[in-house]
Amino acid sequence: MNPDAVNSDLSVPLVLQRSVPSTSNVRRAVTTAVLGQILEWYDFFLYGTAAALVFGKLFFPVGSDPLTGTIAAFGGFTVGFIARPIGGVLCGHIGDRYGRKVVMMLTLLTMGAATALMGVLPTYQQIGIVAPVLLVLLRILQGLAAGGEWSGSILLIHENVPRSKRGALTAWSPCGAALGFVLSTGAFLLVQNLSPADFMSWGWRVPFLGSVALVALGLWMRRSVGESTAFAEVKATRHESRMPVIEVLRQCPREVLTIFGLRFGEGGASYLFFAFSIAYGQFLGIKSSWILSGLTVSMLLMIPVSLFFGYVTDKVGRKPVYLAGAIAIVLVAWPYFALIGSGEYWKIIVALLLANSVTLGILEGAQPAFISEMLPVHLRFSGLGVGREISSVLGGGLAPLIATALLAHYRSAVPVALYLGALGLVTVIATLLARETYPKSMRIEDRQASE
Repeated sequence: MNPDAVNSDLSVPLVLQRSVPSTSNVRRAVTTAVLGQILEWYDFFLYGTAAALVFGKLFFPVGSDPLTGTIAAFGGFTVGFIARPIGGVLCGHIGDRYGRKVVMMLTLLTMGAATALMGVLPTYQQIGIVAPVLLVLLRILQGLAAGGEWSGSILLIHENVPRSKRGALTAWSPCGAALGFVLSTGAFLLVQNLSPADFMSWGWRVPFLGSVALVALGLWMRRSVGESTAFAEVKATRHESRMPVIEVLRQCPREVLTIFGLRFGEGGASYLFFAFSIAYGQFLGIKSSWILSGLTVSMLLMIPVSLFFGYVTDKVGRKPVYLAGAIAIVLVAWPYFALIGSGEYWKIIVALLLANSVTLGILEGAQPAFISEMLPVHLRFSGLGVGREISSVLGGGLAPLIATALLAHYRSAVPVALYLGALGLVTVIATLLARETYPKSMRIEDRQASE
């Protein structure tokens, strides 16, 4: 077990621990990370929305049941998640050896190029089997980029801010991801105002092509940000690890496994609430605009909830807040599908608010600081890349595929609700077994130091 797991700051000499980041550096780190997350996840979420709305028909025309093509499209969605651990390992290696900034430039460029190419890709009707093959290959590139983006953005904030404010400030990063989702669904809402023929012909491509301008802006912004303070300090005072991925698995196996468990239910719930909700709505005959608008509103409201609970973790610790969110997944599983299944607009909105704004809001607010503090600085990027991204595949990436398959087989959401509850239960157990990374003694110490 890694002796620095409870307080990863122990990997930094005491004199460096007491350095106080300047306000301008903190502001620049937070702004750059959030804006980068917005742009990166706008691109990544586009596929999930398109998979539910158009990709099944245009790239995977399989059988007579529309759900069959959607399952195939979500298979491509899952492939992107399978690529994420590979991207996490590669980006973790680069990030722990050469720095966080180079990774963040690389992930944004890769994601942007893959997304733009999806926007000009010929369909199955035009070039046959080559079309879905190319789409899946581009999705793999998106997955590789996403595997390093989340960790890099979180660490850019986490390693540049005071310990006493890590919960509140790192919570801004997933808020950027939420805004990216809002932008992607908003883009599809706009193009759905076109006639059905125009939307299926060329309208769906517009959100993908629009990412070119957004990524160019993101690259320009990230050029101006410096290396994270904590990483620069550690690199100056210790020899770098030649194989940080192997070293983190050898030194911190329990911490990596804990991160896996903490992410498992949250990741699965996220993509059931996001991508599968659209497919389920179509199965029920609900207007896709209802689901997309509900998702947009609920994701916007998730932002203040996440920021609030990130702040709360600085006051009461990370573990109790995260446990509350994990329990909420289990509790909301049945009501969520029952409310959407009613077909009534206001009940659909309530379901999405309970799921995204409240449940995911709590988890997203607490997660960044909680899991980052489990690992020492010089192995942190690699540890997050392995634990979180492997969990993203098994928890998040497979969830829409499994849920759609259950729905196609049983023609009922009951098995899907049971599946969601089981995902949440895994994270409840992982949270109970996890160590508190910001215990009361540290909170008292930081409070006294600030007085």
